[in-house]
Amino acid sequence: MDGLFWLLLEAGVALALLVFIVWWTWPGRKPRDRSDSEPRN
Repeated sequence: MDGLFWLLLEAGVALALLVFIVWWTWPGRKPRDRSDSEPRN
């Protein structure tokens, strides 16, 4: 039972690390430059 606990704990930490790395490297939205999207009158 103790071995199963450590196995699940290690798998959970590895999954959390994978999710964090994917989130950190995911290209985020850049703020829109209003001067390009709105015509000037």
